[in-house]
Amino acid sequence: MAVAVVRYSPAWPRQFERAAGSLRVALRRVPSAAVEHVGSTAVPGLAAKPIIDIDVVADDEDVAAAVSALEAVGYVHRGDLGVADREAFTAPDDAPRRNVYVCRRGTLSVRNHLAVRDVLRAHPRLRDEYGAVKLALASDPAMDIDTYVARKSAVLQKVLAESDLTVAERRQILRLNGPSA
Repeated sequence: MAVAVVRYSPAWPRQFERAAGSLRVALRRVPSAAVEHVGSTAVPGLAAKPIIDIDVVADDEDVAAAVSALEAVGYVHRGDLGVADREAFTAPDDAPRRNVYVCRRGTLSVRNHLAVRDVLRAHPRLRDEYGAVKLALASDPAMDIDTYVARKSAVLQKVLAESDLTVAERRQILRLNGPSA
C-alpha cells in the first residue's frame, strides 16, 4: 500500500487538542498521565502522514490504570506491537484519525518521540530536510510503510544527533527502524 504524506496542515494542532481533551478526561484518575502530541503532525511546517500521533506518558505504576482508562472509553488495546514499554490502541472513532500509545515515562521510545519533535521544532533546516525526504519517498506509488520508515532513518539520525540521546541509543533506534532498505 502506498504511503500518503501531505504538506503541513494548521488543522493538526486543533485536531490533537480535540483528541487530547477527551483523553485527559478519560485519564483524570491516572495521576502521572500526560498527553503529548508527537510525530510529524506535532511540528509546524513539516509534511506528514495525516494521522495524529499521541503518546500518553505515565509512570510505571500508572501504566495499567492508563490502559484500563482508555479501554473504558472505547479504545481497543492492541498490545505492544513489538515495541517494549509502549501499548498501542485503536481509537473508537476517526475524528481525528490518530495513533494512540500508552508509554512508560523515561523509556527510549518516549524519549525518541519527544527528541524528534523538539529538535525539528527548534531547527527549521532539519525540519525542511526531513520533510523533503518524506515527500520524495511517498511520491513513489509502490512505497510500503516498512521501506518508507527505513529510508528516512539517515535523516532521522541527523535529527537525533542534535538531541540528548546517546550514540548507543541512536544506534538502537536505527536498528529498530530497519535501515537495510
